Amino acid sequence: MHKQHGIALVLASLLAGCASVPSGQSGNVIDLGDSQRVTRLFAYPNNCNVICFRDWTLEQTVEHYLGQSLQRDGYPQASVKVKREGERIQAYFSGVPDGYGKPLQQLLDAGELAYDGASRLNKDGKWAYDWYFFLPLGMALENRKSVELLHFPPDYSLTQAQDYLESKTTDRWAALLGYNGIALAQTPAYQTIVDIAPIAAPANAGSTLEGVYGYFNNYQQRMVSELSAGKNGASLPMVAFGSPVRSWVKQQYGVNLPVLGLGQITPAPNTSVAVLGANHPSYIWYAADPANNQGNQAKADATGIKVMGEDLSAACWQADMGQQPAANAQQTLDSCKQKWQVTNKLQTCELFYTTVRNLKPEEAEAKCMKNAS
Repeated sequence: MHKQHGIALVLASLLAGCASVPSGQSGNVIDLGDSQRVTRLFAYPNNCNVICFRDWTLEQTVEHYLGQSLQRDGYPQASVKVKREGERIQAYFSGVPDGYGKPLQQLLDAGELAYDGASRLNKDGKWAYDWYFFLPLGMALENRKSVELLHFPPDYSLTQAQDYLESKTTDRWAALLGYNGIALAQTPAYQTIVDIAPIAAPANAGSTLEGVYGYFNNYQQRMVSELSAGKNGASLPMVAFGSPVRSWVKQQYGVNLPVLGLGQITPAPNTSVAVLGANHPSYIWYAADPANNQGNQAKADATGIKVMGEDLSAACWQADMGQQPAANAQQTLDSCKQKWQVTNKLQTCELFYTTVRNLKPEEAEAKCMKNAS
């Protein structure tokens, strides 16, 4: 999520929190549970170490994330007010269709399964002191276009940004969706994330987290089943990012997914969901590091350009299938690979040099023209 947009979301949610709720309001009033339940499912307080980074109440914290969902669902004029009624916490939505709160309730119910798993993990002595329980809050709830399977959210998305889509990983992928014709304001609808470990952790915690997935099986399966169900019965396309996640898909659903490998999973009876294997969005910086290419800069660049072509192809598939979920998944993938690895090969090269090597556009163009000759 881009910085200006993130600030706007915070302001919008705070302004929404100031709105008065008409007496006797009915319709989209969602009972979120008692304060204890809401406290744990919204990781409240998100960052307090004697001094709170943002000194918000529980109600303000919930409003913040629900306000993000309203924006990402395409309801910028809608508002939400969260109030405490005795021991219950209730969300009052206005300006949204009836039934808007159903997927929110599904998320929180699934979140209980995640919390149970995290509690067992801690009981078994496997929880780390610098991990935070964090559900994918603030996502598009209703108008989703595709689902992204990822490993775990970085800790700063919770503690600093309080925005699940505020990370280097999601920013880079949003940009790739943009190169494939999706307006940046629309990319959050494509980036509905299911992390197989609902734990915000330091970026280098990946290898440690690989041993915890089994604690979250019930949560993972429910989330994949519910989030992959689109409107009008069509299943939403899904992208599995990074080798730990692709391995998890094979273990859970028996589908082998190499990079740009396409498969079908059945997360619920009589449903079939197209899943594409992809590199982790941040993998390109590792792959293109000369230190990982025998110290050879030219080899590192060539590796990076190859990965850039794979990433652009995957984002192309996600963008196209998100707009037309009933399209032929394999034909769409073939078309995307042709586009970015053959037809627009020069642009792929230039995007690598501008976005990964940080060259100026004219420098990137000259370098790619030289390589092509």
